Amino acid sequence: MLRVQGAAGLGLFLLLSGCGALDVLDRASAPLEVFELRSPEMAAPAVAPRPLDVIVELPVASGSIATDRIMIRPDPLRAQYLPDARWADPVPQMVQTLMVRSLGDSAALRYVGRSPLGVGGDYAVLTEIIGFHAEAFTAEGAQVEIELLVRLVRESDAAVVSTRRIEAVAKTPSTDSAALAAGFDRAMRTALGEFTGWVLGEVGAGS
Repeated sequence: MLRVQGAAGLGLFLLLSGCGALDVLDRASAPLEVFELRSPEMAAPAVAPRPLDVIVELPVASGSIATDRIMIRPDPLRAQYLPDARWADPVPQMVQTLMVRSLGDSAALRYVGRSPLGVGGDYAVLTEIIGFHAEAFTAEGAQVEIELLVRLVRESDAAVVSTRRIEAVAKTPSTDSAALAAGFDRAMRTALGEFTGWVLGEVGAGS
């Protein structure tokens, strides 16, 4: 009789374990929200584009940033990620794409890309992503913070022409994925506007 009860108990355990496994599989197969960020709208210059080629290198970032996960910090020392949302690309690739798009949309340069068309370009953009996260230190929503350290390098002699630290913030009313993505979008467009104006001014292609 004890063996029968033991078998019944084992069967119940396996049934419950199976239910738990199925629940985990169901959660794992649930579609994740995927977010993309936009580049700012640029007004085309009134003059012809400068005959310059600008290459935007892939930005570097720490391991906690160089991922497609959306980071949110509950305090200054901890990094967590949204469980149900992702960026469309890892952050360095996404930032590179947006930089290329922003400079290209300005129509002030002959060519903007990730690699040169020929032997080399005229200038290279080197970027370190220092911050790319939301802070939720209080119960009142969150604040998105983006911080970039950007260097403009002249390709002919590898000289650093200029260095710029770009910081942008945006507050969000909540910490749900859609609100945070919208905050990242606002902050990134602000950062890209400053970045594009700075690069064009340094290479003499500003309006």
